[in-house]
Amino acid sequence: MTELTGAPEVVGERRPFWRRPLWQAVAGAVLLVVALLVFMVWSLPLGRALEPLANPTLILVTADGKPFARRGSYKEQPVDVTKLPKYVPGAFVAIEDRRFYSHFGIDLRAITRALTRNVSAGGVQEGGSTITQQLAKNAFLTNKRSLRRKAQEAMIALYLEARLSKDEILSRYLSTVYFGDGVFGLRAAARHYFDKPPEKLSIGEAAMLAGMVKAPSRLAPTENLSAARERARVVIAAMADTGVITAEQARRARPASVRRGTENLPVGSYFADWVSPQARRAFEAAYGEVSVPTTLDSVLQAQAEQIVSSALRRHGGYLHATQAALIAMRPDGRVLAMVGGDDYKQSQFNRVSDAKRQPGSAFKLFVYQAALRQGMTPDSLILDAPVTIGDWSPKNHEGHYANREIHLRNAFAGSSNVAAARLAQQIGRNAIIRAAEDMGVHADFPPDLTLALGTAPMTLLDLTAAYAGVASGEIPVVPYGVEQAKVAPKRKLPVREREQLLDLMRAAVTFGTANGGNVSQYAYAKTGTTQDYRDALYMGFVGDMVIGVWVGNDDNSPMNGVAGAGLPAEIWSEFARFAMGRGMVRAGGRQIGVAPAAPPPVQELEIDPMAPPPIEPEVAAPPTAETTPAPAPTAPEITPQAAPQPIF
Repeated sequence: MTELTGAPEVVGERRPFWRRPLWQAVAGAVLLVVALLVFMVWSLPLGRALEPLANPTLILVTADGKPFARRGSYKEQPVDVTKLPKYVPGAFVAIEDRRFYSHFGIDLRAITRALTRNVSAGGVQEGGSTITQQLAKNAFLTNKRSLRRKAQEAMIALYLEARLSKDEILSRYLSTVYFGDGVFGLRAAARHYFDKPPEKLSIGEAAMLAGMVKAPSRLAPTENLSAARERARVVIAAMADTGVITAEQARRARPASVRRGTENLPVGSYFADWVSPQARRAFEAAYGEVSVPTTLDSVLQAQAEQIVSSALRRHGGYLHATQAALIAMRPDGRVLAMVGGDDYKQSQFNRVSDAKRQPGSAFKLFVYQAALRQGMTPDSLILDAPVTIGDWSPKNHEGHYANREIHLRNAFAGSSNVAAARLAQQIGRNAIIRAAEDMGVHADFPPDLTLALGTAPMTLLDLTAAYAGVASGEIPVVPYGVEQAKVAPKRKLPVREREQLLDLMRAAVTFGTANGGNVSQYAYAKTGTTQDYRDALYMGFVGDMVIGVWVGNDDNSPMNGVAGAGLPAEIWSEFARFAMGRGMVRAGGRQIGVAPAAPPPVQELEIDPMAPPPIEPEVAAPPTAETTPAPAPTAPEITPQAAPQPIF
C-alpha cells in the first residue's frame, strides 16, 4: 500500500488576474501613461495670461521731433470676430482650418490626412494643427519643435476649447498671429499693410492677410507682392469653396495693393540700441506704436557721423586706423550724438558703450585729482626725471625729461609719465581709484601703480561722463537718452577741486598736448594714447558741450603713429567748431563762437619756461599688466592687448 504525503492538488484552481504577468504588464503600461499625462498636465504653462502681452512698438524720435528708429514688435488692440465682416475671419478658417467650428481643438481627420501625405512624400509636406493648436503655441509655448511640445500643444488646445467659445478662440488667434515685418495681430497688420482697420478690409485684402500666415516673411506683400497676390488667389478659391463668399464675389475680388500705414524706419542705430532699454523702462505696456522722445540731436548726429566717416576715409588707410567713436553730451549726461563705429550696417558693435579699451593718459585726470585732494595745487612741484618703482621704470617719450622739479600744471599739460608715476607713488593706488570711482568710472583696476598711466580698460561712455562731472561740478554724471532715465548726481564737486582741475585741463589745451582742440577760451581737454598707438583718445569739453573721441582697431593692432593729439583731436575740434558755429554751445549764460585759428594764451596760467616742449608726445615703458577687452555678443574679435604706453 502506497503512502501519500503532502496536500492534495486542487484541480482547476487559478491565480487572481492581478497576479498574472499579462495583466501586470498592462497595468504597468497604463500607470506609465497616466503618470506621463499627469506630468505633462502639471508642467503645462497655463499660468501665462491668455490675453496677448502688451509690448508696444517704440518709435524713437530725436529731440527736434524726427523719427529715426523703430524698436520692437508692432501690435495693436485685439480684434473681436463678431464685429468683423464675416469674410475676414472666414478667410483664415477657409485656408487654415476648415473644420474649426466642428472639431474639439484637435482635428483627427486632418492629422491622419497630413500623416498620409507626409509619408507618401517622404518628408513634411503638410501640417495638421488646428487654429486652436496654433493659438496654444502662440500664447503658451515656444517654437521649439519636440514631441513634448506637440503633446502640450494638443492638451492646451483641449483646455482652450473647454474654457472658451469658438469665436473667442478665433478672436485671440487673430490678435496674436504673426504677419511678417515685425507685425503681430490682425489689427496691426491691417494698419501696417493697408492703412485701415480690419473692420474695413476688402475681400482681396482679407485673403492676402490670411494667406500670409503660412509663411509670413516670404509672403509679406512689402517683400514679394506677386507671391502674396498668388497666395491670396488660393485663399479666395478656398473661401468660395467653403461658402464664405459666393462664386460671384470670388470672381469680382480685386488684387490687394499695399498702402503702408506705418513709417518705414530702420530698426537700429548705435544710439537706438543703447537707448532702447531706457525707453522700455520709461514707457509702460501699451498697444500699437508709442513715440518716444529722446535726447538725440539730429543735426549734431548727422554731422558727427559725417566727421567720423570722412576722417577715417581721409586718413585711415595710411594710418591703419579702421574704427573711431564719438560721444557728445551735456554736462548733466544728456546724450546729443553717438557714433559707435564707422558703419552700423557693417558692425553693430557699439565702441562708445560696449568696447572696454585702455584710456592711456586720459586717465591721469584722476591721478591729479587725487593729488589735489591731498592738498597739492597746480603750482605744487613734482620731479620730472627717470624713476623706478619696484621693477617698473616708466619713461617719457624719446627720453625727454626736465631733470628737475616742475609744476603739476606743466606736468599735466606735457603729460609727463614719470611725474604721474611719482604722484601715484606719493598718494597711493587707493586714492586714485577712489577719485575715479567718485567720478563714475568703474573698472578692473590693475593691482599696481601702472593704473596711473591708464592701464584699466573702460568704456568711452563712462570716461566721457567722468569728464562731464568736471564740466558740471556735480558727480557722478550718468549718461541718459530719455528724460525719464535721468539720474540726479549724488553730490557737488568741491569748488576748489573743480577750479584746480579746470586749471590743469586748460593748461593742456593752451600750451600742452591737447593744443589741437583749442577752439575757444572755454575749451578744456586731455589726450590719451596707449602702447604702440593701439588706442588714441581726445577727451574734454567746450562750454556746455562734452565730447569724447576714440580711434583704434577692433583687433587691437597698432596704428601708424596715431596719437591723441592727432586724428582724435582733429575729429574733436571739427565737431566742436561745428556745434559752436550752429549756436549749440553756451558758457557763462551766453552762446560762444569759434576762437581764432591761433588763440592768445591764457595769461592767468603760470607757465614754467624751463619745462620740456609741452606738445611733444611721450611713451611710457611697458607696464607688466595686460588688458583683455570686455566681450560682447556682437563684438568683433579682439586680441589681448599689452599694457599701454600713454603718449598724451
